Amino acid sequence: MAPLQNEIYERARLARDSRFDGHFYVAVKTTGIYCRPICPANAPKSENVSFYPSAAAASEAGYRPCLRCRPESAPGTPAWSGTSTTVRRGLRLISTGALDDGNVEMLADRLGVTSRHLRRLFSAHLGASPLAVAHTQRLHFAKRLIDETRMPMNHIADAAGYGSVRRFNDAFKNTYQRTPRDLRSFRDRKELHDRNATLTVCLTCRTPFNWASMLEFFAHRAIPGVEMVVGEVYKRTISMNGEQGVVSVSPGNKDGSLALTLDGVATGNLFEVVQRTREIFDLDAPVGEIEKTLQKDPVLAAMLKQQQGIRVPGAWDGFELTVRAILGQQISVAAATTLAGRIAKRYGEPLQADTKSHDTGLAFVFPTPARLARARFNDIGLVRSRTATIRSLSAAVIRGDIDFDFSQDPDDFCDRLKAIKGIGDWTAQYVAMRVLKHPDAFPTADLGLLKAIDTPHRVSSTTLSQRAENWRPWRAYAALLLWGSLSASGG
Repeated sequence: MAPLQNEIYERARLARDSRFDGHFYVAVKTTGIYCRPICPANAPKSENVSFYPSAAAASEAGYRPCLRCRPESAPGTPAWSGTSTTVRRGLRLISTGALDDGNVEMLADRLGVTSRHLRRLFSAHLGASPLAVAHTQRLHFAKRLIDETRMPMNHIADAAGYGSVRRFNDAFKNTYQRTPRDLRSFRDRKELHDRNATLTVCLTCRTPFNWASMLEFFAHRAIPGVEMVVGEVYKRTISMNGEQGVVSVSPGNKDGSLALTLDGVATGNLFEVVQRTREIFDLDAPVGEIEKTLQKDPVLAAMLKQQQGIRVPGAWDGFELTVRAILGQQISVAAATTLAGRIAKRYGEPLQADTKSHDTGLAFVFPTPARLARARFNDIGLVRSRTATIRSLSAAVIRGDIDFDFSQDPDDFCDRLKAIKGIGDWTAQYVAMRVLKHPDAFPTADLGLLKAIDTPHRVSSTTLSQRAENWRPWRAYAALLLWGSLSASGG
């Protein structure tokens, strides 16, 4: 690690600077543990510490997590910060369980590189191998479930992807020198057999986080019957591996956190649901770096003061969001939302009674491509060109010509999406922004963006595109700032 970087980390450690929480980890040679830079324990002497860019790197070096500052509770390391595109895509795949079977070669193949090159990239950028990253991620997730829930240990082992309770126990004994049960307090242990379908998990996030702005964005676009915003809570129906459920997200009990409540979600799907929720609400965005780039533009700088902690809202399902984007072409947000609700009501799958939310507003799971590929869409209010585009999209997804795997190259994805008649660059960029979570996606021709950046002289899409070059690689965040300045307007 460069001496200057070491000096910055040392200052952050001594100051317990929360801005660096999750950016690096402090390994203490005398105790054999690694901590977050905000650890409340007495600071060890400088000569007794080493710095690691990731928890996986510290773990691979032989250090174990601190039980006091709990590294597993740190905000996620910003995956876009200082890493190659391949590493960023690899991290996102690992976060969805791509290495649960330990097959690095298959992961490398999905990323279009050799396994040797992938290991070299991970070592250079994260200081750890892909398998070490996956192991640490799985261990940290399990530790949080032990500390924050009353789930039975065999359920936690399943949720964290260990495959067996024995592997789960061995991992904790090797890392913490204690069994999972030893790490759980006696008070919680008495309630181990509370197996209610409803479970709440704490999601830490980087601050500042503009929850009000995020909620407003979803509220204006919530598909009736599928998703809704009530007060400070976002709720929606989901379907995973043929099983329905309901998820709710609200502000957490402590600053810098959200509470994710799951109803009817199978234990085996828990990890993926948690990771997908983190993506949807963009909890790990490197806000400091984003603001540092965007505030160089005077218009965006003024907006950043009004919209601190801006995030790019994601999407639960890529097909659903793409249909929603097609509906939104050349009509208002409200009109597109109404049309999406009609489609969900007619062609969606009714929510099962045992997973139905207490709120009568949630009643359907959004229809699948197979349903919409043969849908007539009569008496819904859609023009023929839109129905033809939705059917073509559905057929392309069924054939495998279009998929929403976020490990793919965003430019290639946009080109394939635009090959479908009725889908232009605006729709493709909007989907790349919200589904692939591409931080540099930018729908240049969007009327809302042109209006928000307007000067005494009308701005053209060409002029906006040229100006936006200075916002790379965070143009998607610039778009959200511009839309946010128009309040309810946007794509």
